[in-house]
Formats: sequence, structure tokens, C-alpha cells
Amino acid sequence: MTESVHAAERQGVTQPVANQPRHIAIIMDGNGRWAESRGLPRIEGHRRGVGTVRMVSETATKLNIAAVTLYCLSSENWKRPRAELDFLMHLLEQYLVEERRTIMDQGLRLKVIGRRDRLPENVIVEMNKTLAMSDSNPGTELVLAIDYGGRDEITHAVRELAREVAEGSLHEEDIDEELVASRLYTVGLPEVDLMIRTGGDMRVSNFLLWQLSYAELWVTETCWPEFTREHFLSAIGDFSTRQRRFGGLSVNE
Repeated sequence: MTESVHAAERQGVTQPVANQPRHIAIIMDGNGRWAESRGLPRIEGHRRGVGTVRMVSETATKLNIAAVTLYCLSSENWKRPRAELDFLMHLLEQYLVEERRTIMDQGLRLKVIGRRDRLPENVIVEMNKTLAMSDSNPGTELVLAIDYGGRDEITHAVRELAREVAEGSLHEEDIDEELVASRLYTVGLPEVDLMIRTGGDMRVSNFLLWQLSYAELWVTETCWPEFTREHFLSAIGDFSTRQRRFGGLSVNE
């Protein structure tokens, strides 16, 4: 952790640090394992994890981080037991309602990426209310990846481009990386600079496959319910010391 981050943590107040990431993506893993290791139902891990989400959004706001994307529900998570999925949908609806005041107080702009056709109608209703309410907020963009899959996102973008070519509104030779990126769910967001994964697994799990191309990775064994502000600041501090080459060479190489 850099000295500037240490100082901010000692003071109990976070401040922007040099070379901090603009966009942080987080795989919030380990909720179920955390609960089971304590003899609790898996759903208790998810419930506890909501507090960690609040901490991350508050800290990102104080640091003036442009965007934070949280992997809430993957397209593969539908394979989980129905009782757990039902609770996750209830928890999501509850979050969208109960966190509105916090979202507005922090000036967060809520954004949701992923499919919506498999989400319950009551969740979509509350989601749309919170999205509309926070749309003009000036602060950190809080992006919830719900029923999201990186391959599905890229497939969706390719289909859009193919349709435009077939309709004659786009020429095949005009398709480049910038155009593909403009058809992704994350259009308008900064490039992902830092990807954090809790729970210790060393994989990206179909998360933001295009956007993570040059992101710095930071993995901790700590499960999401126990991920603290100190962990978050440590990841940001570590990022600020890394030399990013983007395929090139550093000055001394």
C-alpha cells in the first residue's frame, strides 16, 4: 500500500491517490463459502455481502473513481438451487429500494448491464425506478452486472454489427475495435483499469472479457463478506505502483 493510501486510512478518510484507476471491476466471490465455513446458510453470505457493496461505493465516491462495475449475477448462476436464486432476486430488489437514499446522497449514477428477459418483473420495475432517479447524478458510476456473461455480450455486439451490414447501413471494412466497443453494454464507460477478485480463485469467470484486455489484476483469498476498506485501498495502492505497458516497453527496457 502506498504511503498516501496509508495516511488516508489512518485518518479514517480516503483521498484520491496518484495514478489511481478510473474504472474498477470486481468479482464479488466467496459469499457462499464464507457462510458455509461458519455453519450458516449460503444466503447469509449474500446478505452480508450487501454491506461490502455499500463500503466499496462509499470509498469509490470519496476517491472520485469514475466507475465501479460489480459482478452480481452471471449468466451461469442460473444453474444454482432455486431457493438461492429466489433469495438473490429478493436481495437485489431490496437493494434497489433500500439503497436509493445512499445512492442519491453519494451522487452515484446507477447502471445495469446484462440481460433483463430472465429477471422477475418486480425487480425490473424497481431497477428502472432507481436508474431513472440517479440518472443525472454527477458522481461515481455504479454498474451492476446482472445476468451478465462476457461471451454473451460479445455475441450480442457481433449480431448487431452483422445486422447493420446486412441492412446496408454499415460496410464490413469499417468494423474496427472502436466500433465493436461501441456495441458493448459498457459503451460510454472508461476502460477497465483494475479488476479485483475476492475468494482466491485465479480466473475471470466470463466477466468483461473484452474490457479486461489490459486491466491489472488483484486477487485476495478474503471472501467478499470480509472484504474491508483496507483491502480495497490496498488494491488501489498496489495498482498505483504498477507500470502499465499496453504491449510496449517501459522507458528502461
